[in-house]
Amino acid sequence: MNEQRIRELSEQASIHAEETVHYYTGQPDGLTWEAKILKARDLKFAELIVRECGVALSPMLRDMVSRGQAYDLIKQHFGVTE
Repeated sequence: MNEQRIRELSEQASIHAEETVHYYTGQPDGLTWEAKILKARDLKFAELIVRECGVALSPMLRDMVSRGQAYDLIKQHFGVTE
């Protein structure tokens, strides 16, 4: 697996969470500040992974490859081996 790219996306998600979640108490949803940071980080990380899949699939859109080839493109992009 392309651990470096996964690490980069994770770091981007963490930075986003720290910049967008502001510290304050008495939340109506009952989440602590730390839990809000983790939630924001996880949501952003998922979004970045989906965007990265779009990057991996861009050849499919250009060349109209099959679904099986699209799956292989995603695996190849992330460095996943079976």
